[in-house]
Amino acid sequence: MSTFRDPVVVVLDTGRTIIRAGIGIFDLLRPPTVEISARVGLRSTAPDAENGAPEPSGPQPGPSTSKSPSTAKVTDYLVGAQLDEAVAAGHDIAIFWPFAEGDIADWTQAEALWKYVLFKQLQLRRAQMESPVLLSILPGLSRDAYERICQIFFERFNVAGFGILDRPVAQFYAVISGNQLSGVIVDIDRDHTDITPIYDGFVQHTARTSTPLGLRDCQLYLAHLLHSNQSVVAALSPPASPLSPEALQPVLLELAEHIWQEGLIKALAEGEAARDIEEEGVTDIAAVLVAGKEKAVIESGMKKKANAKASAAEQARAREIEALDLVTVQFRGHTLTVGKERHRFCEPLFDPNLLTSLPGIEPKARKDVPILPIQTAVGEAVGRTEVDQRAYIWQGLFVTGEITNHIKGLGAALQGRLASFILTSPDPQQNEVQPRIIRVLKVPDYFAEYREKGDGLASFLGTSIVAKITFIDMTGGKNFVSKTDYVSTGPRTILGMSPSLL
Repeated sequence: MSTFRDPVVVVLDTGRTIIRAGIGIFDLLRPPTVEISARVGLRSTAPDAENGAPEPSGPQPGPSTSKSPSTAKVTDYLVGAQLDEAVAAGHDIAIFWPFAEGDIADWTQAEALWKYVLFKQLQLRRAQMESPVLLSILPGLSRDAYERICQIFFERFNVAGFGILDRPVAQFYAVISGNQLSGVIVDIDRDHTDITPIYDGFVQHTARTSTPLGLRDCQLYLAHLLHSNQSVVAALSPPASPLSPEALQPVLLELAEHIWQEGLIKALAEGEAARDIEEEGVTDIAAVLVAGKEKAVIESGMKKKANAKASAAEQARAREIEALDLVTVQFRGHTLTVGKERHRFCEPLFDPNLLTSLPGIEPKARKDVPILPIQTAVGEAVGRTEVDQRAYIWQGLFVTGEITNHIKGLGAALQGRLASFILTSPDPQQNEVQPRIIRVLKVPDYFAEYREKGDGLASFLGTSIVAKITFIDMTGGKNFVSKTDYVSTGPRTILGMSPSLL
């Protein structure tokens, strides 16, 4: 039985800081066609007003605005390209991230974002709306929140059908195979890492947790390390016209972002950084670089063919540079050489104490609530599930988030650090339920459109899979709210039509 045509189904994936969307569900599941930051902006009309809000990761206060968010309308907010252009032009804009704290902080801002995606980006027409929407969103919202979301989509957007899916479940559906219905999702966002155990296909809400560590912390840490790279600093802040420390910091942050997005970073196993990187002088690349042969060696990746005719001295120098694992990066018109320090990018996730020494960064932890490394947070989350569930949950460790689109091996790096949580208990009575192995999951290669894109799009992929079953195949029964359902029952019908919300 098919209720809707494939081309009209809308997938709308809403995370803490990114919204992805696409229209059309086909046999070959496609990546999102829309991707925007989940932020909105309000223009300032009175410089002396004090109703602005900071971005979630920035310690500095946001610009002021005369219009309080409580009185702003949907049409007052700048979204997507409009907001990006206004910020780039230096306009006085207060920026808000309504989903950043794992909830919906402002309903008008959330509506403004969804409206922009549906009608500006996907070019849907409200009056002739034929599309059903499957929304994947952060888990753990209240029943009232789910009802209000349902009301917005039917009454404000006039959708033809509507369903809600918890994002961790969507992410899990993207990687499960066979009868694998249990696992733990580790979603690394910009400022938080969300950890969600799933058992038999359902979120274990009492075990969910979050730690305030994310991609932003990794970028700050790499920028700090790059500050010790004399050749990089000399290029970006030449002695003839040096930048102030305040001006150099955002440049180094931009370089750190460029490096990880170029895929030049690998996730190190536990102890690997200490063995290979902590040596004095490694970041002083200026001391080991000379013009000519070394640059060729870096660019050629130490291929034998490139060095076949090199002299013994040149080959020795080439081996030295290869051991330093140097790469060249094109950045702001400069050719920069970066060494092994770039591989320390992910270290703050596993050791948040590294962030306490960084200048100009406000501490995240309160004295009574320390920040947990993600391996500890994952271990404690799984430990809050039922004893007989844990062995099954450890069989599906999945690390996702935008960071995994460019940095491979994070799952394996976390797996090694979780070994202490699965040691065989000496108590013979617990041997049958004690987990003995952790299995790392990834998006299968048979999703051809996602093969080279990493695991960060898992939520959109999983939502697409569920949307196809929900609105087209309907093999599991009806799991969405139709317009007829909404008219007869109202917003509360969403609670009964969405299995993951029961």
